[in-house]
Amino acid sequence: MKKQTLRLRSNKYLRHLSESGSLNVNKMIQPLFLVEGLIEKEPIKGLPDVYRDTNQTIFKQIESDLKSGVTQFLLFMVPSEKSDTSFSKDFYHTNISAIKSKFPEMFLWLDTCICSVTTTGHCCHFHPKGTIDLPLTLQRLSELALIYADAGADGIAPSDMMDGRVASHRKILDDNNHIHVPIMSYSTKFKSHFYGPFRGAADSSPQFGDRSGYQLDVRDRDTAIHTSIRDKEEGADLLMVKPGLTAIDLIGPIKDKTGLPTGAYQVSGEYASLVYLAKEGFLDFEEGLKETWDVFRRAGSSFLITYGARIAKRLYS
Repeated sequence: MKKQTLRLRSNKYLRHLSESGSLNVNKMIQPLFLVEGLIEKEPIKGLPDVYRDTNQTIFKQIESDLKSGVTQFLLFMVPSEKSDTSFSKDFYHTNISAIKSKFPEMFLWLDTCICSVTTTGHCCHFHPKGTIDLPLTLQRLSELALIYADAGADGIAPSDMMDGRVASHRKILDDNNHIHVPIMSYSTKFKSHFYGPFRGAADSSPQFGDRSGYQLDVRDRDTAIHTSIRDKEEGADLLMVKPGLTAIDLIGPIKDKTGLPTGAYQVSGEYASLVYLAKEGFLDFEEGLKETWDVFRRAGSSFLITYGARIAKRLYS
């Protein structure tokens, strides 16, 4: 716990996320998508002004976002080839290192999951009979976290919902001189119908079945709170609910029971719903977006991952 507390005090970016003030631009995190082998950046359906970036266009995007007041980013990396046995280490290391070298003033979180890597599109590996191979899954997830940290990632954000992955990440990071790297866990993540635009952007749609075998049942409040408590005990520094609006009632209880900063991910389907309502003339997009942010503030969210972080400074001015 002492190490967790020290990590949260180690720089201004983490202090912004963990302080108890109201939600503001310093507490907002902008998602980015970097796609290996892409020639031109591609728009993401339902998410205006959000793109699947190339290893060149992402620099222009980050530069623009920094000028708009964004200081923290959550990067999703999409390799060009799927593999159940190896990672595209050069893709990860070269691009993360280049981004941090060019923009040392930003805080770069890396989403740690293997759904964009596996041939199945699932966040895990399976035994031949279809049950989750948890030891192998944890091994590969933690190897990926180490690759990210070695490349210069400022923080790790495990999103897979496997039992024990935070403890596994913390151990491999600490054993390899990354004790300072914080873990922002997707600690309460539901199986949801609101992830559609994201799955297209990250090329992570499951090839069979769904993710109900490891993501949470939206009806199960007790387990949802328990998973956040578990991740705190395993060494997470910050906790998160996802989807944000449909889990908004859990932010306060999780903060109260864990004592850790607890934020939310305003997921792609939630964001896109505002886009489509505005397109049909049913609301003003920016006013509707700001209203949702005010609700997150009211619920006590310590931070917010949102596709609109890049316009937050203007909306809150």
